[in-house]
Amino acid sequence: MAAPLLLHRNFKERQMSEKISSKIEKNEEYVRKRLKNCDDFIIRPMVLGEGKKIRCLVVYIEVAVSNMMLEDSVIGKLVNHMWEMPSDKILEFVRDNGMGISDVQPLDTMEEVFASMMAGNAVFFLDGYSRAIKVSSKGYPNLSVSESTREKVLRGSKEGFTDAVKTNSALVRKRIRDTRLKVKQKTLGERSQTVVQLLYMEDLVRPGLVEEIEKRLDSFVIDGVLDSGVLEQMTESSWLSPFPQFQTTERPDKCAAEILNGRILLLTDHSPVGLLLPAVFNDFLQVSEDYYNRFAIVSLQRLIRYGAVILTLLFSGTYLAVTNFHTQVLPTNLILSFSEARQGVPFPGMLEVLLMELAFETIREAGVRMPGPLGGTIGIVGGLIIGQAAVTANLVSPIVVVVVAVTALSSLAIPTDEFSAPFRLLKFGFVILGGTMGVFGMLLGLYLVLSHLAGLKSFGIPYLSPFAAQNKEGYSGERDSFIRFPLPFLTRRPVYARKEEQIRLRDGRKIKEKGERHVY
Repeated sequence: MAAPLLLHRNFKERQMSEKISSKIEKNEEYVRKRLKNCDDFIIRPMVLGEGKKIRCLVVYIEVAVSNMMLEDSVIGKLVNHMWEMPSDKILEFVRDNGMGISDVQPLDTMEEVFASMMAGNAVFFLDGYSRAIKVSSKGYPNLSVSESTREKVLRGSKEGFTDAVKTNSALVRKRIRDTRLKVKQKTLGERSQTVVQLLYMEDLVRPGLVEEIEKRLDSFVIDGVLDSGVLEQMTESSWLSPFPQFQTTERPDKCAAEILNGRILLLTDHSPVGLLLPAVFNDFLQVSEDYYNRFAIVSLQRLIRYGAVILTLLFSGTYLAVTNFHTQVLPTNLILSFSEARQGVPFPGMLEVLLMELAFETIREAGVRMPGPLGGTIGIVGGLIIGQAAVTANLVSPIVVVVVAVTALSSLAIPTDEFSAPFRLLKFGFVILGGTMGVFGMLLGLYLVLSHLAGLKSFGIPYLSPFAAQNKEGYSGERDSFIRFPLPFLTRRPVYARKEEQIRLRDGRKIKEKGERHVY
C-alpha cells in the first residue's frame, strides 16, 4: 500500500508545483491532458489583436459559464476590447488595465487554474503571458431563494437557505450589517473541494470557540463533503450519543438572531441546512417566531413542546407499566374498560404496542419518501389499515391505537426532526422497560437518560443549560426556557456570549416621576 500512496502524493505535489508557461502551446497541451474525456469542458482557442497574431485560450465548464461570449459578460467585453487592439499592446493591457476589473484575478499555478474552473469560473490564457486570468461567472445552476419547507412560521421572514453557500452567507449579512460579522472560508474534501464558511460576531463569540471548530474541521481528511450532515457527524465530540450537538436550520433570520447571541453558524456548499453551535437541549424546542409574538402565547406553545417531548418518550411505556404491574393506581371503571377492550386480542400488551409503534414509523417513512401527491394517500391508507381494520379484526385493542396515536402526534409537535429522532428511538427502550419491569423500569430508564444528558456537552457548554450548571454570575437563562419572559426582561445574552458582552438590551424609557399625570 505504501507505493500507491507515494505515487498519489508525488502526483499531487507535481500538480501543486506546475507553473503556468508563457508559451500557450504548452499550457494547452497540459490542459487537454488533464481534461481528457471531460466532455463537459469547453476548450476554445482564439486569435486576437490587429492581424490576429496573438493566440489565446479560454477554458470553462459548459453549463456553469453559459453564453459567456455575450456582450454583457466580463470575458466577452475583455475579448472584444482586445479584438482590434495592436498586438504589441495586448500584453501591456492585460498586465496593467485588464487586472483592474473586479471580476478578474491572476493565477500563477495550474492547480489554481483547475480549482477555479471546477468552481464554475472561466480561465483565460494568453500567449506570452506567464499567468492565467480567472473570470468570475454566475457559476453552477442553483435553486433561487425560496420559502423554507421544513420550518414553517406564521410570522417572520419567509426566506430560506439555498444550495449556494455564498448566497446563504449573503442572506445572513443582509440582516447583520456590521463589519464585526466575520466570514471564514475553508475548502474541505479531497475530491469534492466543498466550500465551508464559518459566520460569527467577532466581539461576541466565546474565546477559543472559533479555533476549536476549525481544529475539528482540520482533524479529518475525506473524499467528499456533500452535505452539512457529514461535517456534523465528523466534528461532534460524543458520537455515540443519540442527541444532536449541532442545531440545524434553514432560516437566515434564526441564524442571524443566534449569531447575535454569540453562536457560530457553519454553512456548507450544496446544502440548504446551516449548523449552529454550541447547541443545548433548550435550543431545539425554540423556533424563530418565539421572539416575534407576545410572551403569553409563546410560553404556552413552549410548555406544549416540552410536554410533547415527555409524552413521546414515556407515554407508551407508562401505559404498559400501569396496565401490567400497577393497576391499583387506575379507577375501577377504567380497568374494566381496558380489560373489555383487550378481550380476544391474541398478542401480549408489550408486543402489541411494539408492533403498532413500528407500523407508525413505517407509515411515517413511507409518507416522507413518497412523491407529494401520494403522501396523503399513504396516511389515509395507513390510518384505515392500522386504525379501523386492525381493531375490527381484533388484532390490536382500541386503547393501544389511542396510545400510539398520542405518542405519534407528540413526536410531530417537536419543532425539529433531528431532535425528535432520539426520543422516537428511545421510546422503544422505555416500552420494553415498562412492559417488563413496570414503574421501576421506567424510573431506571429515565435515570439513565438524564444522567447521559447531564454529562453531555456541546463545545464546552452543558447540554442541560439553563436548567443545570448555572455558575455564571448574572446569568438569567431561565427567563427564556420553559416560559419566555416579556422582551424587556430578556436583557442578557445566553451563556454562549463573552462575559463582558452579556448585556444585549438597554431600556431607554424613563420612569415617570411620582405625581406626573397625563393630560388628555
